[in-house]
Formats: sequence, structure tokens, C-alpha cells
Amino acid sequence: MRSKLFVPGNRPELFAKAMASGADAISFDLEDAVPQARKAEARANLAAFLDSPDLPVGKVIIVRTNAPSSPEFEADLAALAGRKVDVINLPKIDHAREVTVAVVAMASLLAAEQAPELLVNIETPLGLRQAADIGRAHPRVVGLQLGLGDLFEALGIDRQDPANLHAVLYTLRMAAAEAGVFAYDSAYPDVDDVSGFQAEAGIARRLGYLGKSCIHPRQIALANAIFQPSGEEVARARRIVAAAAEATRLGRGAFLLEGRMIDPPYLHRAQAIVAAADA
Repeated sequence: MRSKLFVPGNRPELFAKAMASGADAISFDLEDAVPQARKAEARANLAAFLDSPDLPVGKVIIVRTNAPSSPEFEADLAALAGRKVDVINLPKIDHAREVTVAVVAMASLLAAEQAPELLVNIETPLGLRQAADIGRAHPRVVGLQLGLGDLFEALGIDRQDPANLHAVLYTLRMAAAEAGVFAYDSAYPDVDDVSGFQAEAGIARRLGYLGKSCIHPRQIALANAIFQPSGEEVARARRIVAAAAEATRLGRGAFLLEGRMIDPPYLHRAQAIVAAADA
């Protein structure tokens, strides 16, 4: 999921275009992108689209619902019942117990055969401090997503300062690692600022983030390029995996490859790179 494109639920004319884009995942938004007066309309639009017999395949389908504490949340889930949704994106989460509340509601409102995974937004100082507990709140949680707009703007933190970005991205990455889930980067609001998008995504990539949210199709190719392992990375990873197989055959644990000691952490990283490249 190198790229994830947000599409407002009240803009059905964009749905098919988004699904035809190069984004790995499409996130239909029922929350911030939709005015309060149009929430019901957005739910109806999305339900109709997901019911279409011509629904394209090959994309990860995500729905960002309203917060579990919102009166809109149960109506969001009811609109998704019986329909293909791979991941539910929960916004405004500050405590693990809010994830538990969401899971209980999902169990009562979604069809029994549905089992969408959860991507949880971390958008407040409290949420950031509780992020590891949030990440391990339930087995359905697969990732933590940073919400830099909500986090930085409210506090007057300069988003263009790389030190500020690195501090928060690193903190969330460590929390996600502790919880055993992936970390996902925030959306970048300035569509015309290509270098800013690349710089921010580059920090996230070097910290081991899975990918970046996009608010415009022009950002998709940028995210895909940054989060796609390079040809040399993939080639080296394949050499490590092959050498590890030979080392196992010879009854060895750690081994030297091209002058570098390879032990389980390096092998696991190489296997992940190969899996991503093959996918």
C-alpha cells in the first residue's frame, strides 16, 4: 500500500476515476471531507458504488468512518453491512478502549462474514502517547496512521521543519513497532508542492513507513516511486534470501554476504522487501 488516495463520499463522480488510478488503495471518506449536512448522502453514494456489479478489482478498499464516539459512526457501519470493505479507517482515536467500542459495534452491525481490518488514526498528543496501546488494542488493528494536519496545526508546530517531522514520525514508528503493526504516513495538503511532498514522504520511507496518503491523483506517482523498493534494494534482498537458504542447508545461523554480517533482523527485512517487490 505505497499510496492511498482519499475520495470524499459526497463526490460520487470521482469514485470510478479513483479506482482506475495508480493508487494501491482507495480510501472513501465519510468524515472530514464530507459536510455534516451531507453525511447521509455520502453513505448512500458509497453503498450504491460498492453494490455495483462492475466494481473494479485489484484495489484495497478503505472507508474512513466518522469517529466511534460520533453519532454518525453506527450509521456509517450500517451502510457498509454486506459490502466489500477491506479496511475501516478509524479517526480521532485517543485510547485503546475506543478501538474496543468500534469492534463491538462492527460485530453487531456488519454481516457475519465481513471482517475488515482496522487502520487507526493518531491525530492528537494524547493519541500519540497512547499509540502503542492503541495499536495492540485488538487483533484487527493492522496499522497506525499519522494525522499531521490535526496534530501540528492545532499546536502551531511548523510542519516544514524536518526536525519536527522526524520527531513525530519516529515516535509513531516506534509505537507501531511495539504493537506489531505498520505505520502509515499522513496526507500532504499542498498539492502543488511536489518537493515538499517528496521530502516528507522521504523521511517516512527512511523510518520504515509503509506508504503515504494522497489527496490528489497527482500525488500518487510520487508516493509509489518513493515507497517502491529500488532495483538495487530488491536485488540485494534476493541475494540475502538466497544466501540464507544456503546457510540453512549448511546448518549455519548468521553468515557473511558481500562483507556484511547477516543475521535474522537483516534476513527478515530482506524477505519483506522481496515480498513487496513480488506483490
